[in-house]
Amino acid sequence: MTLATYTKEFSYNLRLAYPIILGMLGHTVVGIVDNIMVGKLGPAELAAVSLGNSFVFIAMSLGIGFSTAITPLVAEADGKNDVEKGRSAFHHGLYLCTILGIVLFGIIYFSKPLIAYMGQPEHVVTLAKPYLDIVAFSLIPLIMFQAYKQFADGMSETKYSMWATILANIVNVVLNYLLIYGIWIFPELGIIGAAIGTIASRFVMLGYMHYMMNLKKKFHPYFKGFSFKEIKREVNLTIIRLGTPSAMQMFFEVALFTGAIWLSGRLGTTSQAANQIALSLASFTFMFAMGLSVAAMIRVGNQKGLEDYKKLRIVALSIFLLATFLEIIFALIFVLFHQYLPQLFVNLNDATTLVESQEVMAIAANLLLVAAVFQISDGLQVVVLGALRGLQDVKIPMYMTFVAYWVIGFPISIYLGLYTDLKAVGIWIGLLAGLTAAAIFLYIRFNYLTKKMIQEQVLEQEQEQVQFQVQKQ
Repeated sequence: MTLATYTKEFSYNLRLAYPIILGMLGHTVVGIVDNIMVGKLGPAELAAVSLGNSFVFIAMSLGIGFSTAITPLVAEADGKNDVEKGRSAFHHGLYLCTILGIVLFGIIYFSKPLIAYMGQPEHVVTLAKPYLDIVAFSLIPLIMFQAYKQFADGMSETKYSMWATILANIVNVVLNYLLIYGIWIFPELGIIGAAIGTIASRFVMLGYMHYMMNLKKKFHPYFKGFSFKEIKREVNLTIIRLGTPSAMQMFFEVALFTGAIWLSGRLGTTSQAANQIALSLASFTFMFAMGLSVAAMIRVGNQKGLEDYKKLRIVALSIFLLATFLEIIFALIFVLFHQYLPQLFVNLNDATTLVESQEVMAIAANLLLVAAVFQISDGLQVVVLGALRGLQDVKIPMYMTFVAYWVIGFPISIYLGLYTDLKAVGIWIGLLAGLTAAAIFLYIRFNYLTKKMIQEQVLEQEQEQVQFQVQKQ
């Protein structure tokens, strides 16, 4: 295989992935807008939003990770033109995602008192609790939206979620502006205003997705006849068996970054605020790789349905290569502008918080240098994970990500962050170690599986030819 074999797939990969990327950027932009607007209120408010979101992100990772089980099932059904199988995956997936969203909201709501025992600054905890109540409820419409999104992605219709998140961002920005600062007739609610903007935008996103997809004739057979009587235990178990390991994979990674937020909080308000700035920027660039990961899941799922394993491998490797190129570009941007990007998140005009804001900027600038390095590892591990999900191989990768993040990455973060002078930078070096280990483990797994599939198919074809020759004689 030459390099051109893979690069000629780039244009199709990007056409499929760009709406997914824009949609996922929309999710991230909601958080970045909140952080920028709240950051102007002061470091304590920014740290409170970071702390509150850390709980929500853990639950969100479980919901989004679980919903990814829908895409490979639908993509494989679409590859075989099996409408009934795709319809079943959608209906059962939506049913399970709705239940999961309600359960996750309940867990966060009742576990909220745990914040007081996490060693976080007391005034930050006080600000975070009411914010958390509202944002946690937004998990219900968000995870229901994910069921629609994953179904549409599996059908290679990736633009619906893009437009839904763009609309949601407009709603979020407008409501944030009006409610955080108290513009015109609206009350000045501070970070509570940001929470209201988030929950409203997620309901808009869900409503738009359902309405627009229901208009398209292609989806009519899939939307018809939803009934609780048709919900079958065996289909639920199939999705649960795929979705639970996928949820845990995403949970292990998000929990690693959440652990970094909590460790930063133990170092102080400025370290936690700086961590949130660097995490917001790294999350933004990560969404490009996440979009390509979904593209890998769709294309690999289609090729699996067609049983063209050689093409499957070419498609996947082309996406791995494209993601690596993009992440190298982002890494260079972080290195070149690491001193300037943090300025977007702080208010240097407020004399009462000027010293704290300058310290936040200095710490965040150093964190971006580490983030620049792990961009490549982070991008590669998520696209390989997407390809493995397309193969419906989720159990072994779950164990691999656990080892990478929690046996290798987080212990390094604890030691370097809390017991050396590296502090916040040490925490992020641990993140780098975990992501690099995950990328290596997952690629080895993908390489092994795809080569094995090709060898078994070749052997089967040879046996069929031998049988044909025997019969012919």
